[in-house]
Amino acid sequence: MTVTLTRRPGLAKLRSASARSPLHALCLGIVALVVLAALFAPWLAPYDPNEVDLGDALAGTGADHLLGADTAGRDTLSRLLIGARASLLGPLGVVAFSTVVGVAVGMAAAWRGGWLDSVLSRSTELVFAFPGLLLAILIISVYGEGLLAPVIALAVAYLPYVSRLTRSLVLAERERPYVSAYQVQGHAPLSICVRHILPNIAPVVLAQATINFGYALMDLAGLSFLGLGVPPLTPDWGRMVFDGQTAIQHGYPLSAVLPCALIVLTVVAFNVVGEHWADRVARRTP
Repeated sequence: MTVTLTRRPGLAKLRSASARSPLHALCLGIVALVVLAALFAPWLAPYDPNEVDLGDALAGTGADHLLGADTAGRDTLSRLLIGARASLLGPLGVVAFSTVVGVAVGMAAAWRGGWLDSVLSRSTELVFAFPGLLLAILIISVYGEGLLAPVIALAVAYLPYVSRLTRSLVLAERERPYVSAYQVQGHAPLSICVRHILPNIAPVVLAQATINFGYALMDLAGLSFLGLGVPPLTPDWGRMVFDGQTAIQHGYPLSAVLPCALIVLTVVAFNVVGEHWADRVARRTP
């Protein structure tokens, strides 16, 4: 009996995804633009984001301040650019931690099965009982303000979604002939999982990670808006919405509306990109 060692479409199959979907191409461009703005923010920002100039308080758009200034005279454009770093770094930490640990937990549960699968599955179900934002607020109340506490809390809250997805994918992959063939040839389980199963499930996991990034960005922005995220002097989109409430009352909404619009636009862009990749993988999967 001859077994053909076939593999499902990998990441290389997704490279032409944007060519057939204008919406996906647009959102992918928005994601790239936001990321580039965050990377080069120190060179693009015209002012120090924390430079206070009460003479320019609530200044409108003009040559000195292209997007106006807030109630403390801080340049809105500079704070948006520098704030992109904190606004993207936090979700990146959430997604990286939850994806790496979630994939490891889900793969171990699916491959070993038995009591280990039961223990890991019940443990992830317990995490579902705690809402991510509530868990973040509890941890912040213990460790104080900062980006680390909410990132850890949300990463733990997002971990079950990744682990359950990975478990279902690995269970399906174990039934494929190529896995049995590698077992017959004497390959170690860890080698089969890492070298062969993981590349096959990577597109779906990465698509879910992209969607999780948008949700994590929104959750962290909400915590910053409540004053529970980054410290007050750290530029952050959620914190800017909170600081801009007073400006809205004085008829200067830009300092609050612009970061709010960026949050919505970035979240939608990441979700569209992630869902598009997931749909592409689903259509290509035999």
